[in-house]
Amino acid sequence: MNITPVSVLTIVKSRQEALHNLVLGLERAEAFPAELVIVHMNEPASELASENFPVRTFRFDADERLPLAAARNFAAEQAASPFIIFLDVDCIPAPQLVGNYLNACRNADHLWIGPVRYLRQGATLEPGFLSKMWEASSPDPVRADLREVTHALFWSLSFACSKEIYDRIGGFDTRFTGYGAEDTDFGFTARQQGIALSVADAIAYHQYHASYDPPLNHFEDILTNAKTFFMKWKKWPMEGWLKKFADMGLIAWEDNEIRIVRKPGDVEIAAALKL
Repeated sequence: MNITPVSVLTIVKSRQEALHNLVLGLERAEAFPAELVIVHMNEPASELASENFPVRTFRFDADERLPLAAARNFAAEQAASPFIIFLDVDCIPAPQLVGNYLNACRNADHLWIGPVRYLRQGATLEPGFLSKMWEASSPDPVRADLREVTHALFWSLSFACSKEIYDRIGGFDTRFTGYGAEDTDFGFTARQQGIALSVADAIAYHQYHASYDPPLNHFEDILTNAKTFFMKWKKWPMEGWLKKFADMGLIAWEDNEIRIVRKPGDVEIAAALKL
């Protein structure tokens, strides 16, 4: 089995079953990574192991509950390989993902993202699910058929680059705290640095979990990060969510300013939950 000069990196908070499935997916890889680096945010490090590649686990503590930007930068600092693949903890890699990302990175010094397909509810509980993920999933509604993407569509669910490119971008901006906009900011910074964003044929499968539309459970994080993004780029991110917040009477949104009118109540948050 081919061992590649690739570090796979994932950050996690309270997603142990999903993390286990990510490891199971990597163990079916046609080309194994040189290592898997797992960073636990504000929780004890796991003791996961694999017979096929080293697993290195770390605990990363921070004042904020979800220090996404800082934890990703910490993970990148730990990587021992010249190429890095970031996988969201909810993503299970297809067998070709590691090899295809590596080939892409070797072919061009770009920032690379791969297609993500969404597994239906209960798919990972079925016997032999790892061999049936294509049939049990549907494509991302926005990026599914795109072979060329704008930097505004960068996402951290699944991406790869050389460590040199990551360092050139400067990692994720830690002024973004919690949930929202740090992905788009990373993509915009790559564009500012003249780094192309391209699509690799590296499929990952996103494990089902309940989500909110709009994400009222991250209301304050989204507003804080939106303001940080606007100050930096003079453009509002997450416009679809902000419009929904405004339509609900939660915020007053003018050209250059957002003001909280009221915070969402528990009933509103519960009603936004997609099961």
